[in-house]
Amino acid sequence: MTPSSPPSRQPCGRFAPSPTGPLHFGSLVAALGSFLEARSRGGRWLVRMEDVDQPRCRPEHASAILVTLEAFGFEWDGTVMYQSTRDEHYRAVFEQLRATGVVYPCGCTRSELAGAPAGVDGAPVYPGTCRTGLAPGRAARAWRLRLEGDTGFDDILQGRQQQNLPRDVGDCVLLRADGLFAYQLAVVIDDADQGIDHVVRGADLIHSTPRQIYLQGLLGLPTPAYAHLPVAVDAAGEKLSKQTRAAPVDARNPMPALFAAARFLGQNPPDELRRPDCRPASREAVRPEAARRGCADFWAWARAHWNLNQVPRHPSQPVQEIV
Repeated sequence: MTPSSPPSRQPCGRFAPSPTGPLHFGSLVAALGSFLEARSRGGRWLVRMEDVDQPRCRPEHASAILVTLEAFGFEWDGTVMYQSTRDEHYRAVFEQLRATGVVYPCGCTRSELAGAPAGVDGAPVYPGTCRTGLAPGRAARAWRLRLEGDTGFDDILQGRQQQNLPRDVGDCVLLRADGLFAYQLAVVIDDADQGIDHVVRGADLIHSTPRQIYLQGLLGLPTPAYAHLPVAVDAAGEKLSKQTRAAPVDARNPMPALFAAARFLGQNPPDELRRPDCRPASREAVRPEAARRGCADFWAWARAHWNLNQVPRHPSQPVQEIV
């Protein structure tokens, strides 16, 4: 594959939410960490909507996330990329992989794989049923990438990570049974096409990284540096997510959540930055301009004092402040 040229040689980071619901505190943490790290390196910061799983994603959620980011004072470079518009790119790379024989058709159903042992990411490890060909009478439902050997990387925050891919995760799906391309393929192509050189995201995705690095190697693509931030969990240890009905952050009053996110990431903004006048006079509608003006001092401090080395080296940690 010949990757498209990145927009510039500037350092480049990104925030890539899945628009399956409004922005919650866990996603805000990822946005803040990725934004400040990119800016601290004099780099660009891009926003990408990872809506490749179209049945679960909604345009109204994507729009709401962007409005909320603006209300919180985030400023991104260029236009927002939407994975749902990039099927042609994914198919071209998929066909290249298929021509080299590293992907194969799989006729297995989810129910047939439900009893397989769980891998490091909690999902069943594919047992290789169709690796040597489809059984007689079986039709291809999905296409899988043949994973081989060990892959490791040094995460800036979480340290050395190593996986034996066939044993720990199993051959991953690249083209799903419903005809949609899978996240693992889309994210590798998008990061390369956008010139991403640092990926700062939640540690819930750390187990996907070796698969992505393996695929980057097959395609001759550069491997970014990775920093996986601690995942925000509630008092019961459950990850804050749309699936656990995490409350959306309040775009009408961004400072409490911004302040809490900075502290969650080990930064120490002074208490006087927790300004009471960040709330717009009217609560009838989100007003991004008013929110941005109210939080200007916070952003000036955060950009001047961001230190990735102060971020806790844990895969998860509880949220201590009410946001």
